[in-house]
Amino acid sequence: MKITSKIPALAIMFASFWLNAHAQTSGGKLKPEQAIMDVRHYTIALNCNFATKSVDGSTIVDVIMAQPTKVLMLDLMDSLHVSTVTVNGKKEIFDHKDGLITINLAKQLPAGKASIKVVYSGRPRIAKNPPWDDGFTWTQDSTGHQWLAVTAEGTGGKIFFPCKDHPSDEPNEGADMLITVPKDLVVAGPGLLKGVSKRGNTATYHWQTKYSINNYNIVFNAGDYTVAKGSYKSVAGNTVPVQFYVLRYHADKAPHFIDMVVKAAHAKEKYFGEYPWAKEKLGMVETPHLGMEHQSMVAYGNKFRYTKVGGEDFDWLMFHEFGHEWWGNKVTARDWADYWIHEGIDTYSDALPYLDLEGRQAYINHFKQTAFGIQNKQPLVLGKDIDEESAYNNDIYTKGGFFMHTLQYVMGDTLFFHTIKGFVTDANYTYDHQDVTDDVEQYFSKAYGRSLKPLFDMYLRTTNKLEISVKARPRDKYLIMLLNIDMDLPVDVTTDTGTKRMALTKKGITIESKTVPVIDADGWYFKKVILE
Repeated sequence: MKITSKIPALAIMFASFWLNAHAQTSGGKLKPEQAIMDVRHYTIALNCNFATKSVDGSTIVDVIMAQPTKVLMLDLMDSLHVSTVTVNGKKEIFDHKDGLITINLAKQLPAGKASIKVVYSGRPRIAKNPPWDDGFTWTQDSTGHQWLAVTAEGTGGKIFFPCKDHPSDEPNEGADMLITVPKDLVVAGPGLLKGVSKRGNTATYHWQTKYSINNYNIVFNAGDYTVAKGSYKSVAGNTVPVQFYVLRYHADKAPHFIDMVVKAAHAKEKYFGEYPWAKEKLGMVETPHLGMEHQSMVAYGNKFRYTKVGGEDFDWLMFHEFGHEWWGNKVTARDWADYWIHEGIDTYSDALPYLDLEGRQAYINHFKQTAFGIQNKQPLVLGKDIDEESAYNNDIYTKGGFFMHTLQYVMGDTLFFHTIKGFVTDANYTYDHQDVTDDVEQYFSKAYGRSLKPLFDMYLRTTNKLEISVKARPRDKYLIMLLNIDMDLPVDVTTDTGTKRMALTKKGITIESKTVPVIDADGWYFKKVILE
């Protein structure tokens, strides 16, 4: 099956499972007690017990408080039992219920740095249908070795560690994970492997990232892995290590897969700049679920099932999840309401191999097919302070990607590609800086030289289609006008003499044609054409 049908199918699967699976979700309106807390770093030390499907250990949350407080709050699911909480080394009274740890301090905590340590244990939520349903997947590979995968995007890191579960706050100084497993297993995690210590029948893997990271990306996988290695020279001239944590019995498939990953890296860098985590690694890990965009250790479970694009092997799953390293991980929405920035722009980027390897018509055909997957049941952006479950729907993929396709046409290729690379490489919108839809609109409008807000509002904040009227007039003339948007837009109009790009307005333009004009034949707009 061609990738043109895979991506809409993927979007539909993601949406349907997410919307029905999550009893608890991430984001929403920040609690005042958490709004004054700036998380700087997580240190997670956990022992994984495969026999009981349980964990035990601790998490240290380093924060900066914006103002004095007598109450601290962290999110942690009730399936885990908290035994002690200390703040700056002093034991404090706490309450843990309804997924929230409330710490009532004996004395007021002054503004500034603080360290919260939570000791806990229990059985973390088991994923019923990962990755769409979050949690731990305790399973075995086909040779009988234990295999563990963790997914947390929809519900958040609170599935297995105490955290501030909101997209607006990433740990600016990164995270350390010290994960203990049976000694015959290997742990894959974000950042760099700092060391492995073995004691008796167990091994502890210390993973560390110094980059800011979404809390749902602070996860790990454990299995009978061997590490296939490679490297590539980034667009900025840096040599980046490539590591694929592949099940041992699939080791023979790793070299070709790594070659594909390197090609994907160059393809992404062409449009979006250097791979974001070049100082650490480009990591992939084989998982029992389909996949997820975990930072610097992308989860891959597509079972090496390749399609062809431009005559070359192509893995749609790997390419899509890898694209989130730019759109979702480097550029991160501050509110789940703006999650189309992750999925829509990344889905748009999935089409670029067609443009590069098969030509412009293949790229156009891809989006013509994508348009059939737009459900248009609700706006992509529903407001502010939205939780993940409410924000997530099929169209953040399909319509979000199609909207970027529209912007490309409106702005023209040269300006559009310059602008999208500018945004994803601008320090004001990346890494520690989270974004909302208005940030994207204002950046693109400034580059365009005119406000694009009416177009952003129509496609992202309503379910309206662009309406274009074509009215017949005497002597083979036609009046063509925009009906429901307050801005001029370029539109391809095909007449008996060929196709021309014309500037349409609400006032309309009159053209002459011996045949009925065809509006936007290549399908750049999600539209409704009204013939009169």
